[in-house]
Amino acid sequence: MIPGSPEYRRTQRADLLRFAAGSCSPAGFGYLNAAGEIDPGEPTPLYVVCRMTHVFALGSLAGEEPAPGGPDSAELADLTHHGVTALLDGPLRDTQDGGWYAAIQPAGTPISAKEAYGHAFVLLAASSALAVDIPRAEELLDAASAVIEERFWDEAAGMMVDEWDRHFTVLADYRGANANMHSLEAFLACGDVTGVRHWHERAARIAARVRRWAEEYHWRVPEHAGPDYRPNPELHRERPADPFKPFGATVGHGMEWARLLLALDQTLGSEAPAGLVDAAIALNDRAVADGWGADGGPGFVYTTDWQGAPVVRSRMHWVLAEAICTATALHRRTEEERYARDLQRWWDYADTYLIDHDLGSWHHELDPTNAPAHATWSGKPDVYHAYQAALIADVPTVPCFAAALAQRAS
Repeated sequence: MIPGSPEYRRTQRADLLRFAAGSCSPAGFGYLNAAGEIDPGEPTPLYVVCRMTHVFALGSLAGEEPAPGGPDSAELADLTHHGVTALLDGPLRDTQDGGWYAAIQPAGTPISAKEAYGHAFVLLAASSALAVDIPRAEELLDAASAVIEERFWDEAAGMMVDEWDRHFTVLADYRGANANMHSLEAFLACGDVTGVRHWHERAARIAARVRRWAEEYHWRVPEHAGPDYRPNPELHRERPADPFKPFGATVGHGMEWARLLLALDQTLGSEAPAGLVDAAIALNDRAVADGWGADGGPGFVYTTDWQGAPVVRSRMHWVLAEAICTATALHRRTEEERYARDLQRWWDYADTYLIDHDLGSWHHELDPTNAPAHATWSGKPDVYHAYQAALIADVPTVPCFAAALAQRAS
């Protein structure tokens, strides 16, 4: 099969669902190792439970032929329901102070921070489950919406604050582009599935600010800011490979923001903030110019400094997955052939280096020689980026994945 062809993408989706099904656990979905087994030494992160719930919902809606040994549509719906129930009734939910913990340790104790990043994924999972008409999905969506409204949405700034303590009494000074990016993604999805317009309007407010940040930094997105929402470009220079808050510009986020801006522009039409498409093109083109083969070998480096020089040269699977998604969306919007050429390059690279054709899923991290590595990430806990990369060419850019699949199935 040709990498990236329709048959190839279908095979990828089926195998990713087969691999992901091994994550089912009493707390929701556990952290998978390289062989697709739950790693008992790793915490159960909130975002992993939510992402798996979201992907199983998409798989159920797609209604495709399963991989050998993989779950069919009905089983995927059951897994989605399991995720919804775990998020409502399981140990990740704080029934005393509200919201959800960032993770549960192997011993069962919570990592007690309350993070916008994870709560955005609760909203995304609930929206996708609602599109499948999963029991209690609306209950989960209402609960997630309430916490976001009460604790995380900063109406004056039009942004999400980042992190509270366990009791929602102490708010950290940090403000992050990453949490706001995934909030924008979740707001678009929630608005698409529910028809509630203010979710789209809030997504537009986030986009407008981050677009200004990116333009000021020559289309490299500042990841970190302080309580006044002014970028802090020097943060974490001393630990550049941090998995969530690395120093410098994160190449993959430039492309991910580009795709989301395209979706937002198409969603809002004449009401969209000005310049979103031009910004998406600039963000993607800067990320590709800075990141692809920046150290002489194939692949995207993880981060660069503010002049575009590589800082962390590891290759992360999610960066390549987002490159696929964004090239697909840009080719649709602009019809420029260069994006089709990029798309084939990205799929060829994924097939050669990232996709584990023996054990399944994608290697989450490669070293600068493109050999599997574990400096930042261990195991293969996440199929969300890879599954969406294998799906995006088969659904429209808008509405969101779940709403588009639900419309197709109806």
